[in-house]
Amino acid sequence: MTSSQAKFAVGQIVLHLMFGYRGVIIDVDPNFAGSDEWYTKMVSGQPAKDKPWYHILVHGSVHRAYAAENQLELDPIADSIEHPELEEYFDNFENGVYQRRRSTN
Repeated sequence: MTSSQAKFAVGQIVLHLMFGYRGVIIDVDPNFAGSDEWYTKMVSGQPAKDKPWYHILVHGSVHRAYAAENQLELDPIADSIEHPELEEYFDNFENGVYQRRRSTN
């Protein structure tokens, strides 16, 4: 991470503080990587663009989310999630964290 060290890692389950959804992190951007138009239209609360942002598979849906670090906390339940793309990213679930799928190259 160049501008800021990420608080969360790929495979961790997080809770969105504003919208209440749970999900698993599948990627981390060191800072906001979207367009200014998307940020203005879709982001609530104007979180910092120069801090980490996370790509998240949202539990119980087919949706993905893109959220700022200050909008997230570790999910206190840390139970597994349901998402149709889960197996594309992770092999298994151990101690409340998903383990990345190993490359088959």
